[in-house]
Amino acid sequence: MASVQMRAVAVALRLTRKRAMATPERARRRLAAPKGPSTPPAALGRRHEVTVREVGGFRCTTVAPRDRPATRGAVYLHGGAYVSAIAAQHWALVSLLADAGVRVEVPHYGLTPEHTYREAYPFVETVYRELLEAVAAGDVTLAGDSAGGGLALGLAQTLAGAGLPQPRRIVLLSPWLDLTLSHPDLPAVERHDPWLDSTGLRVAAAAWAGGDDPTDPRLSPGGGPLAGLAPVHLYVGTREICLPDSLALGERARTEGAPVEVTVCEGAVHVYPLVPAPEGRAARRQIVREIAG
Repeated sequence: MASVQMRAVAVALRLTRKRAMATPERARRRLAAPKGPSTPPAALGRRHEVTVREVGGFRCTTVAPRDRPATRGAVYLHGGAYVSAIAAQHWALVSLLADAGVRVEVPHYGLTPEHTYREAYPFVETVYRELLEAVAAGDVTLAGDSAGGGLALGLAQTLAGAGLPQPRRIVLLSPWLDLTLSHPDLPAVERHDPWLDSTGLRVAAAAWAGGDDPTDPRLSPGGGPLAGLAPVHLYVGTREICLPDSLALGERARTEGAPVEVTVCEGAVHVYPLVPAPEGRAARRQIVREIAG
């Protein structure tokens, strides 16, 4: 059974977030709205070494331990349906990773409708390539949540073609694996999701695809190649529409012998490791150990 705090979070999300993209009209207004700042919070700079640089026209923030050399590296790709900028809960996880000795690269990829995946991939690939100049691939993790989790897996699937090595591991929090949102179990699960609405997500997906086939693995990496990938650990809750595709990825991985582990948290909402509840705190501790250990 979900904790009292997780149930409270679900109620709050249903009251404040569910309606935001519940119709195509609302979704289009969301896409057209200002994206919000991507500037790291001031507290992050007081605690860690924080630098910002431009890579191919987009900003990338590096957060590294202040008091010791980094022992691991990570690229963290934030969620937000490819529509929203990085949020406070993302920075909080990045800070925990830096506390544990991880140098974290946070690429601020261009958001839709102004930008599409066609610009995101070369940008995040360059960020990954530059991180490997400082940290060996065997010490690097690709990580991301929601839309960023889909982008992280899609990037991993393209590394061989770019002549780049796989990272040490891949950590995905409620990844958006299929932009078509066509899994037959999705409608039943969606009724219990207090946050996400497939109607609005389809509008965001079409904008992010920019007219291209949404089944392309760079857009829907749940159907992309699993052979040769680094070990994947995927976290997902039972009260979110990312659950069916996450379970399907785990099943396909077992069939193909790919190293994909799926952790399912009963009663948890979307990106539950970022949620202020006991389940979220436990998952955050595990994720930090995985990436920093």
